Amino acid sequence: MEKESGDVRLSVRRHYARAAASSNPGGCGCGSSGCCDQASGQSSSVKMGYSPADIEVLPEGVDLGLGCGNPGAIAAIKPGEVVLDLGSGAGMDCFLAAKKTGATGRVIGVDMTSEMIAKARINAARIGLGNVEFRLGEIERGVINLSPDKLAVWREAHRVLKPGGRVAIADVVARGPVPEGIRADVNLWSCCAAGAQSLNELRSTLAEAGFSRIDIRPREESRELIKEWSSNADVSDYFVSADIEAFK
Repeated sequence: MEKESGDVRLSVRRHYARAAASSNPGGCGCGSSGCCDQASGQSSSVKMGYSPADIEVLPEGVDLGLGCGNPGAIAAIKPGEVVLDLGSGAGMDCFLAAKKTGATGRVIGVDMTSEMIAKARINAARIGLGNVEFRLGEIERGVINLSPDKLAVWREAHRVLKPGGRVAIADVVARGPVPEGIRADVNLWSCCAAGAQSLNELRSTLAEAGFSRIDIRPREESRELIKEWSSNADVSDYFVSADIEAFK
């Protein structure tokens, strides 16, 4: 199991290093159409819940179309708050959050891929936001569905929160039983799909990690974009994006 976990981490790092080097990697880095659906002219990020106004304020190179949803839309970020973004990528959610926290707040982005951290820091310098910083962190201190040890991720998230603090995550959940062939597909791990838990498993893991007031809301409309993540199987039959909130 340790070797398998190491293989997953290595594959994911390589995948997102390539995405960092590309200006058009596609949704979750796995789609064939890139950040913008050429047929509709609509970015994959808009399909996943970001508003056109969100996208318009970002400079070129920040929206890589890698998200599974818009966590900022459910986080209810207020001026002066400290925000930790797990799996911050090129910095998109951090920059949107920084505008909401204002100069009295602070945003910290953590990513496991050094290439993404470098790209995010360059983007931050271009934008000129002084309340954002980016740190390289191991995956168990980072992105949930890209980690083989999800309980470790949620426990770490719970540990760093202040009492009364909250997590607001946009991630992928399994709609039911998933075939072993999909679970074993390393490429689909990189898409945040193969490693996804079911709703009941996720709820149980959050509770075991110490969270309360757990709310998980699947977004069925996300299945249209998830279809683009694999040419070998219709992954949208098995997975859906969800908004996840929980409190410490």
